[in-house]
Amino acid sequence: MNCSPIMCQPQYYVRNYYVARVVPYVHPIVNIKRRVIVNVPQHYYVPMTRNVVVDPGCPGGGCY
Repeated sequence: MNCSPIMCQPQYYVRNYYVARVVPYVHPIVNIKRRVIVNVPQHYYVPMTRNVVVDPGCPGGGCY
């Protein structure tokens, strides 16, 4: 008597191999150059000439 073979479910042996893939991550950097205006006083001296008349009064103490 010959029996037919019984087929079982296959068994799987999985071997994982990993391959590196470069994924770029871009981090933008913003450089800001600020020019801050600061008010600085600058003094100018302007010479002026005035004619002033000084009356010393009358000689001897009084004017008549």
